[in-house]
Amino acid sequence: MSKAKRLLDILLFVSAKKQFTAQEIADTFNISVRTVHRYLLDLSDMGLPIYAEQGRNGGYTVLSSTILPPILFTEDEAVAIFFAFQSLQYYRDLPFNTELKSVSQKLYNSLQNEAQKKVDSLQSYIAFWKPKRTISTPLLSDVLEAVMNHSQLEIQYESKSGITTKLVHAIGVYAHDGLWYMPAIHLKTEKTLLFRVDRIHSMIVINNGYKSSIHLQQWLENPLEPQQPIRLYVELTREGVRQCTSEPIFEKTVICHSDGTGYIDTIIDQGEIHFISAFFYRLGQHAIVKEPPELIQLLRKHAQDILATYPNES
Repeated sequence: MSKAKRLLDILLFVSAKKQFTAQEIADTFNISVRTVHRYLLDLSDMGLPIYAEQGRNGGYTVLSSTILPPILFTEDEAVAIFFAFQSLQYYRDLPFNTELKSVSQKLYNSLQNEAQKKVDSLQSYIAFWKPKRTISTPLLSDVLEAVMNHSQLEIQYESKSGITTKLVHAIGVYAHDGLWYMPAIHLKTEKTLLFRVDRIHSMIVINNGYKSSIHLQQWLENPLEPQQPIRLYVELTREGVRQCTSEPIFEKTVICHSDGTGYIDTIIDQGEIHFISAFFYRLGQHAIVKEPPELIQLLRKHAQDILATYPNES
């Protein structure tokens, strides 16, 4: 049996057993204890964290932060994983960013020359591109750790009204359009709110082990219920339909007519009016808002502000 095959077998054995003696390995693989010690040194040099216990009853322990046993991938599977990691490269901040780069490099280096040429060629023709954000998210890893520990957090959060203190329990974190978001239960009102992680100025862990009745996947599938529900009704031209179906928050609400025009008739939160007013103002005559009147007034104000900025000089 080759040395490489023997090392692989011993690696799988010790990773599963965690605690063992050199004699156990010698008996299992029918080799000398001296050879076992030499193999264990080789595995340690390869990165397997082994702790040796001295003394008559001593042995070895594989520390908890162990490496995974080898996993066999086909060439196409390895290329697919490599490009999955590449799709994250346009995020400025990522949890485990260093580890992702390391795994990506290991995958690339493990490929045969022909497969590496295939990856190099594909990178010239395919990219999972997003405009790279310049906004820093320094507390991303801390927030993720707090989520994993089911922590209650006191955060200093920046919003339109300034920096305020909020006591929350984070449900999770997710990435969208280059930014990181944290849906969290506001413990004072028991309502679920959405926070941008880059706008969290500081956070203090109040306690751990808080159990909530909702998980991130549930929230993503059933997002925030409107706190102040109002009707949104908008008539759309063909171009308006095209634009609204390209916008994630509206694409499922667009109803199309046979001629390609359509309309939106849905319920939104009143607090969203300022956010969506800019979108509908940009669409101009391709989106005629019929309800709510508050949104119509905002659109009129946008138009008046633009006219005041660019007065008729004739």
